[in-house]
Amino acid sequence: MVQVRILNNSNNPTPEYKTEGAAGFDIASSETIFISAQGSVLVSTGIHVIIPEGYEGQLRLRSSMYKKPFVMPNAPGTIDSDYRGEIKIPLRNLNSLCPETIVKGERIAQIVIQKLPQVDIEEVSEDAFFGKTTERGLKGFGSTGQN
Repeated sequence: MVQVRILNNSNNPTPEYKTEGAAGFDIASSETIFISAQGSVLVSTGIHVIIPEGYEGQLRLRSSMYKKPFVMPNAPGTIDSDYRGEIKIPLRNLNSLCPETIVKGERIAQIVIQKLPQVDIEEVSEDAFFGKTTERGLKGFGSTGQN
């Protein structure tokens, strides 16, 4: 089993998997914060993690957050194995009229730990790159869904 060390500088319970089959462990806000209409904030958690080398933490909103008008920009976020800072949750309020509130202690996100291979990066010439053609080629993002 992979060990992730957690420093909990909040008054919230230490993060944990809530069910035996949970993919991630939940983390909660360490503050009550108001998010203006269409505003963005970083929500403090008071949580720091040590993730083993060769792994990453994927930061995602909890599925229950669909009940509120929030998105997490550039989700999932990546927590690198050499990062030691506080885990903060970026939130954007999609409500164009009303501010929204995150309450201290509210579980808002989860961290999923994934193994990552280190790859060898090799720079090649255009001839070597474009000589490796594929059916998709240079059609771009979303091209396989076009009729």
